[in-house]
Amino acid sequence: MKKFAIILVVSLAVLSSCQNQQSTQGADVSVPVRVTDVVQKSIYNTLTINGTVQPEGSIELSTEAEGEYKLATNPRTGKTFKMGDRVQKGETIVKLENKEYELSVRLEASKLDLENARQEYEKQQSLYDKGGVTLRELQTSELSYINAKLDYENAQIQIEKLKVTAPFDGVIVDLPYFTPGVKVPSGTMVAKVMDYSSLIMEASFPEKFITTIETGQDAFVTNYNLKDDTLHASITELSPAINETTRTFKGILEIDNPELKMRPGMFVKADIIVERRDSAIVIDRDLIQRKRRGQVVYVIERNTAVEKPVNTGIETDDEVEILSGLKSGEKLVTEGYEMLSNRTKVKVQR
Repeated sequence: MKKFAIILVVSLAVLSSCQNQQSTQGADVSVPVRVTDVVQKSIYNTLTINGTVQPEGSIELSTEAEGEYKLATNPRTGKTFKMGDRVQKGETIVKLENKEYELSVRLEASKLDLENARQEYEKQQSLYDKGGVTLRELQTSELSYINAKLDYENAQIQIEKLKVTAPFDGVIVDLPYFTPGVKVPSGTMVAKVMDYSSLIMEASFPEKFITTIETGQDAFVTNYNLKDDTLHASITELSPAINETTRTFKGILEIDNPELKMRPGMFVKADIIVERRDSAIVIDRDLIQRKRRGQVVYVIERNTAVEKPVNTGIETDDEVEILSGLKSGEKLVTEGYEMLSNRTKVKVQR
């Protein structure tokens, strides 16, 4: 009797399990998914190269005369110039004082000689017009005026040698220290100025890109220490010759750096756009499933997942261009696609 009771319990358990399985199989199961609208945007393929950036302009400024050293005042800060300060073209960075030199130049005397010569020439011109002097006398006064003018201009040039000025807008990147008032000889380097609002990068391109790389192509440049700051660049020069040893050809990139975020001498990465599509259908690469009959994605039609074969074009690390198989506005499955097959019932999650 006890054996019969055990058999009866087991039989009831098996019957209940079969009934539950039939009930589950008979119910519609909807796979939860998330979707996004298929849209068009730009995608591009890049060639990555590395290199060191250099300033567009760089110069070491040296004294052209002997004199007592004095740093000039920065008009933007009201303090003497220091390393890292910006300077504008023509601004004086260092002044030299040398009274003996100034006297030898005779700037004021030259200026007075010029004024006297000008007045004499104008007087002779007036007399010549009235027939009061000969042409030779007029030409002699004109020659004296010209020589006086040249002497004064030369004196101005000589006096300017007591100043060290910026030849272009830039930044002081080196400013050797000299004790104020110390006498420095001619030819002493007293400042170094760079203009790196635009940077230059010399690049070597693999030979296989000789027909792909062109002047005017855009690029994006980043430094490994400034990953959030991407700068725009373009190819400005290309060599038509291939290096026989490296099998590369030379090119020059010009990088826009208006905020001076990137510094001269930095090692950077440049992604050069070699292929681009505008208004293309672009999706995440991970959404493409590889089936026996090719690549597919899933779109939603009336709460049903529909398998769409696709052909791809340009690919990046994260995205891929869809050449055919998808249309703008379709509902593309972005989450839950791993559990889908063609015509699976789905429930779209908000």
